[in-house]
Amino acid sequence: MSFETIDLNQQGPVAIITLNRPEKLNAINKTMLLELEAALDEIEANDSAYTVVLNGKGRAFCSGFDLQAGVEADRKGEADWRSAIEYDFDVIMRFWHFPKPTIAVVQGYTLAGGFELALACDMTICEENSLFGEPEVRFGSSIVALLMPWYASPKQAKKMLLSGETRMSASEALNIGIVNEVVAENEGLSRGLALAEEVALMDPDSVRLTKQAINQSYEIMGLSKALAMGVETSVKIETTETPLRKQFNEILRDKGMKAALAWREERLKQS
Repeated sequence: MSFETIDLNQQGPVAIITLNRPEKLNAINKTMLLELEAALDEIEANDSAYTVVLNGKGRAFCSGFDLQAGVEADRKGEADWRSAIEYDFDVIMRFWHFPKPTIAVVQGYTLAGGFELALACDMTICEENSLFGEPEVRFGSSIVALLMPWYASPKQAKKMLLSGETRMSASEALNIGIVNEVVAENEGLSRGLALAEEVALMDPDSVRLTKQAINQSYEIMGLSKALAMGVETSVKIETTETPLRKQFNEILRDKGMKAALAWREERLKQS
């Protein structure tokens, strides 16, 4: 199968998905979501693939959802927004629920929806130049998959999510438990593949059932209910058009993200 926004390869027992929009810092658009689903379908049906490595081409893992594409999508009401947000959420969480172990390998910017993709994977290897963040509040936008509070303390989660942080370092990410290992630049993929091959040596049924048991522990704690509430919050944010949000989106649509952010910062300085 050929793809436009991702690559799918296999190295021994490891399936490798590569986000391939480097000119856009691998920002997620509708095509990428569809292709990620198709790739996961193919891997799930492939009995020779035991583990999955998700990585990004170029200088960033993923900068999040392509906001310009979202503005141009002409979502006219709550039903359109709900459908889009639920689909975004389902694709992200497929890595969490996937029957085969998933490993994210990240470098550079790992932001917003890209950060959530990395969190949804079972394990994450990051290069020392990685920068993590959830900048959605800066854009008046919403967080699709509120996974961060399930990894970090309330204080740490609120600091990132409420400040729109975009530059959490690899060492801090390791300290608070949202990545497994930090490696040198350009060594992430080789380490991720080595880890994936190590997991692939284990009995596949035992691995699958153990992953299910771990995930079920979070279900008992209320993960799905909490994430569903987060989706509802996301729909509410995206469908509530305040004068501030309307003007920001108009500038975004007409002049691009840099101009919209510059307008917001200047407005805050004048207030």
